[in-house]
Amino acid sequence: MIDHLSSYTTDFPAARHFYEAALGSLGFGVQRELVMTRDEALPGRRACAFGPPGRTLFWVIEVKAAATPRHVAFEAADRDAVEAFHRAALAAGGREHGAPGLRPEYHPHYYGAFVLDPDDNNVEAVCHAPR
Repeated sequence: MIDHLSSYTTDFPAARHFYEAALGSLGFGVQRELVMTRDEALPGRRACAFGPPGRTLFWVIEVKAAATPRHVAFEAADRDAVEAFHRAALAAGGREHGAPGLRPEYHPHYYGAFVLDPDDNNVEAVCHAPR
């Protein structure tokens, strides 16, 4: 359904560090780095893509002006992975936005954690499996 998503940052080194730690805890790493040359709106801007080996699912792209904050949720294998994501994201400079826990208003097994990245995007790890 969705091939990839992008997030924009005014502080590329801080965002790259944050996502490298937070998404690394979920098994995603930097799969590609580049400087934008063909996109007329973003010439010369740095970008990197995260995902499992061989996939570029989530791009972080440098911009001059702050973008409207977004929400993105990454699937975690289990509740321990949600908690590992939360710890790694906070240690990498993220700010608390919802401690790991059940969110039964979504469904009985929805276990998520929320952190704000350096650009105030709401980044979540979620597990849908029963304990």
